[in-house]
Amino acid sequence: MKKLIIISLTIIMFFFKNSAMSNNQKSFYDLEIESINGEIIKLKDYRDKVILIVNTASYCGFTKQYEDLQELWDKYKSKGLIVLGVPSDSFNQEKKTNSEVKEFCEVNFDINFPLTAITEVKGKNAHEIFRWAENNFGKSATPKWNFHKILINKEGNIQETYASFTKPLSKKIINKIESLLN
Repeated sequence: MKKLIIISLTIIMFFFKNSAMSNNQKSFYDLEIESINGEIIKLKDYRDKVILIVNTASYCGFTKQYEDLQELWDKYKSKGLIVLGVPSDSFNQEKKTNSEVKEFCEVNFDINFPLTAITEVKGKNAHEIFRWAENNFGKSATPKWNFHKILINKEGNIQETYASFTKPLSKKIINKIESLLN
């Protein structure tokens, strides 16, 4: 009887171990993305930082969130926060070229946090960062609209995701960022 219990527990533990294993084939830090200037952003360079990834768009009703993103960057970059703006035309609300996006962001919002090249964020053509996010955190990591936010902790794991309606300077986001930076 004791032998049967041990065998059963071993089988059960093996079953649960497999189902609990992460889909992390690649870590966040293995990924790269092109910057708006054409250089490669190696996410390994952001190791031990807290990263807020936001898919952005120039013609969206949420575009004013750029102001809050810049304020977040200004306030917390020295403490280890990276704000990474990912311009995307996945929702048909972005300018046509990287240079137009860069000029729009600099002229209208004085943006100086890192921006990527215009990037697909959903569907089969989504950039691998967004495929990685969905594979490792589920559907809530997939942008439903522009200015969707993905918060990555210092270990390179998704800590939380926030819908477009959640403002970057909301108490919810600020409190989470501050707790991760400390």
